[in-house]
Amino acid sequence: MNVWGITDRGKIREQNQDSFAHQSLPDGRVIALVCDGMGGARAGNVASSMAVDIFMETFLAQPKAADLERMERAADQANSQVFQRAVEDERCVGMGTTLVAALAGPGEALILNEGDSRAYHISEAEGISQVTRDHSLVEDLVQRGELTRDQARVHPHKNLITRALGADPELRADAFRRELTEGDFLLLCSDGLSNVVSEQEILYEVVHGGEACTCCRRLLDIALHRGAPDNVTAVLIQC
Repeated sequence: MNVWGITDRGKIREQNQDSFAHQSLPDGRVIALVCDGMGGARAGNVASSMAVDIFMETFLAQPKAADLERMERAADQANSQVFQRAVEDERCVGMGTTLVAALAGPGEALILNEGDSRAYHISEAEGISQVTRDHSLVEDLVQRGELTRDQARVHPHKNLITRALGADPELRADAFRRELTEGDFLLLCSDGLSNVVSEQEILYEVVHGGEACTCCRRLLDIALHRGAPDNVTAVLIQC
């Protein structure tokens, strides 16, 4: 398993409120996550960086736990501490963060998400598919048939999310399992990438655009070339 990541504040935002981490495990698998903070200039950065640090620390501290339990405990601990900070620190009131995390190894990936940061499964044979479902207003409208996918991409409220880590005392993350075969990829990203770069463009860059180790940089460059109105973060895992 190989993994690479990149983040950038983009062209408009004064601060990067995205955070990410990835680590190869002793058993050859990879744990990775992306968080996109919200709640004001300082608080968004606090929420995302706290969530990443606490998730990774908690996950790595329980190597013998079952995979799903291990990831859910890590996310729950991150949620609890971010929520508590938001309650106790008046500078952080209302803060929260998205979270998309993946535990990937030969054969299978386990993915957890809260908010609208995404995980994509990419293969040369099958193309690209979004694994996660956005917890957002426009996604709810799409599911009810009130918006098309194309309309959702340009909707003025596309950034309004309906769930966030740290917003409530209990986490309500979704979990997914996805079969992986040799040569497959998982891409974790914030909406600063997915709102600017299309799925077909992502597919091309991952499969045909060049070496896998430079893919995150190429995707970031596309977003920057288009104005990058939001922070941009991408983590690519190669099976």
